[in-house]
Amino acid sequence: MSSSDKAWKGRFSGPTDAFVEQFTASVGFDKRLYHHDIQGSQAHARMLAAVGVLTAAEAMRICEGLAAIEAEIDAGQFTWSVAREDVHMNIEAVLTERIGETGKKLHTARSRNDQVATTIRLYLRDQVDQILARLRDLMRTLVDIARNEADTVMPGFTHLQVAQPVTLGHHLLAWFEMFMRDHARLVDARRRINVLPLGAGALAGTSFPIDRHLTARLLGFAGVTENSLDSVSDRDFVIEVTADAALAMVHLSRIAEELVLWSTPQFGFIELADGFCTGSSIMPQKKNPDVPELLRGKAGRVTGHLVGLLMVMKGQPLAYNKDNQEDKEALFDTLDTLSDSLRALAELLPATTFHRERMRSEAGRGYATATDLADYLVRRGMPFRDAHEASGQAVRLAISRGVDLAALSLDELRQCASVIDETVFAVLTLDGSIAARNHFGGTAPAQVRSAAARAAERLQALKEIEEVAD
Repeated sequence: MSSSDKAWKGRFSGPTDAFVEQFTASVGFDKRLYHHDIQGSQAHARMLAAVGVLTAAEAMRICEGLAAIEAEIDAGQFTWSVAREDVHMNIEAVLTERIGETGKKLHTARSRNDQVATTIRLYLRDQVDQILARLRDLMRTLVDIARNEADTVMPGFTHLQVAQPVTLGHHLLAWFEMFMRDHARLVDARRRINVLPLGAGALAGTSFPIDRHLTARLLGFAGVTENSLDSVSDRDFVIEVTADAALAMVHLSRIAEELVLWSTPQFGFIELADGFCTGSSIMPQKKNPDVPELLRGKAGRVTGHLVGLLMVMKGQPLAYNKDNQEDKEALFDTLDTLSDSLRALAELLPATTFHRERMRSEAGRGYATATDLADYLVRRGMPFRDAHEASGQAVRLAISRGVDLAALSLDELRQCASVIDETVFAVLTLDGSIAARNHFGGTAPAQVRSAAARAAERLQALKEIEEVAD
């Protein structure tokens, strides 16, 4: 297709260079926007008819023609042309071929600049809704497992060393809190997505008597953008969602790292289902945790997209620039990666076997109840710093004996602090330690069950929050 066949042919006398045509085309990746482009065009046509720019019959012909094209694309029967540059011009060109002069009127009072910005917002709004649903599915899974594991004792770690005993349910609800924050961030970002830029034209608005608020109502937008220059050049909403996705992927990566560690013989806390693992081509004994490892790796991929998008925008003057074409591949891959990753973890966790006895035995190693001994001494009147030192002496004694704190005799413990009596042994057990953390946010089984119940209630309320965001 030469320049004389293109929508912008009037200014040009020579053909587009063949390489440049390929280099600048985006239809290879932006064709996935077809549904939302057509949705926006149909609303635009209806608005033009409502204000008298088009007749009702013309708007109907346009809308029916677009619906027929959409059905063809859905069925895989539409032929895309690189020469027509992008999804928008492909659809408009075919519409004009089919309905004639009326098709040429569709682009009245709009530019590809505000058309593209509108299409991306429509697409991203739907994608965010789907990702929010994925997050809720994953969080429901975590709540269900946490309830079942409220009494399961495991070691809690700091610096990847045994610190204090916790429950598996408590640990899983920590993951839940990460995803609750991710959900809240995306709901908040959706508010900024959900405003209509159509009507901004190329950058300065239009001389036609358009009704932007009508178009917004037809498309379900909560409002319209305020400034035409900003409307066509703004990609903050794309960057914001990508940033939210990058943080969610960081959470997935941290969880994946724990799953990888827990599945090793050295930890032995879990057994991943065969369906989520692969073997080795040379070592027959291997069972590799590929899904968690890929979750961990894909976090870097999405973070890279975020940095790339920031660099795309950092040097752009107002208003629209061709640089903005580079937002789509990064955004599409970010959304696909996050959605698939959330699904993968939601399906992996229920298929995972938790080795409760192994977790409990490892919680008993590493002197995990040393803090409980210090707290015990404080309750006996000793200042905390002195109690901390005495507890450390008891640990040193236990290490020299090669035993846990609970295995020391009363006489040995009294060498560290004379206020100790036989009641100390109740606080040195794993169950005693966990039961003592019986406060809001603590790891005691009763608190874990209460936290799981609250988490379930919070999930029930999330849909109402999303509806307010609309």
